[in-house]
Parts: sequence; structure tokens; C-alpha cells
Amino acid sequence: MTDVVLSISNANIYQGASLILSEVNITVSRSEFVYLVGKTGTGKSSLLKTLYGELALKEGQAVVAGFDITGLTWKTVPYLRRNIGIVFQDFQLLTDRNIHDNLKFVLNATGWKDSREIENKIDDVLEKVGLRTKGFKYPFELSGGEQQRVDIARALLNSPKLILADEPTGNLDPETTDEIMKLLFQICKDSGTAIVMATHDYNVIYKYPARVIKTEGGCVIDNASLTS
Repeated sequence: MTDVVLSISNANIYQGASLILSEVNITVSRSEFVYLVGKTGTGKSSLLKTLYGELALKEGQAVVAGFDITGLTWKTVPYLRRNIGIVFQDFQLLTDRNIHDNLKFVLNATGWKDSREIENKIDDVLEKVGLRTKGFKYPFELSGGEQQRVDIARALLNSPKLILADEPTGNLDPETTDEIMKLLFQICKDSGTAIVMATHDYNVIYKYPARVIKTEGGCVIDNASLTS
């Protein structure tokens, strides 16, 4: 069971007082890449937000990267976030500082103190995403694909067992999408990091096949086909 990085059992997912998904049961293991698909409004985003602590899990059990999110509060959310990486569609980079300082900000916020270790970690994650020489640049000086690479670098800072990616290629052209997908699969393979990626782009799934989980009709369908 040590290879399981995400386990959800008999969970009901709520958005406010509204029940969005019933009886959710999902297990994801180390090095596994999983797509999360579903039409807008079927609970895809609500499920992801529950997993990274933006929505509370009111019913059922879930352990995310070794952290029990049942009964999670705003005080304990930061401890969960240190165990996972989150990649957003809109990057959410700090525009008033360069890439190096964007990454340093996250390390400082998650308890890193040693300046040499901080510098080594920043160099390491930028190397992994192919931006070793771009740390001095500001977000507005980078292309959309480069900004997404920075977002992925940020997600890697605390060596997470799990990355949750919410439409990470949604704003990218096809060529850049290919680059980002290859990078994510490489991270899965090299680091043993599990990745759960929400997407509406079925072309990506056909080109880079992996297990598919689908939200539909208030339920979660595991190992779904794209035409089901």
C-alpha cells in the first residue's frame, strides 16, 4: 500500500450545500498518470478542489499524498499543500518578481530556511523543466509555454508524490501542448510522481494515452472510455 498516493473511499463531493458527486472511490499509485475528464458542470473541478483543500470533504474518506484530508481546516491546508504540487491553467505566477524569486517565495512560504539549499532546489527544478537560464526573467517576458513550465517547476519544489493539474494545456497551442505533455510524462517516469490531470482536450488523451476517470451524472467512472 506504500505505492498508493491518492485514496478516496465512499466520498461525497459538495459545492456549498449542493451534492455534486456521490460515492467516489479512486486509487492512484506512484508513477501513474491519470486523466480526469467530464463536461463542464459535472464535478471535475469540484473533485480537484477537494483534493487540494479548497473545498472541504464532508462525507467519506480521502488520503492525499499521505495526508488525511477528512476534516481539513484552513489551518491545516498549508500542510497538505506542502505534500502535493498544483498546476493551474492560468499559471498564477507573481508578476512583480522574476522567475527565480517566484520559486523562492514558495520555498520560503513552505518552511525552507537554508539559502544554499533554496538556490540548489531552484536550479534543480528549472533544469528539469528546461528553463535553467531563464530565472532572471519576469513572467511577462516568457511565452505561454514557458510560463506553464515555470508553473510545473513550482509544483515540483517540495518533491511531491502527487501533482494535480487543472487544464494545464487549456491556453496553449498544439505544439506547446505537446512539449508540456512530454514534460509531464517524463516527470512521472523519472520522479515516480503520480499526476492527475483534468482536461477537456480529447486529442491530448488520444496522443498520450493513459487511464481515464470521468465525471458524469453525479458519479465518477473509473477506467472510462472517451465515448462512454
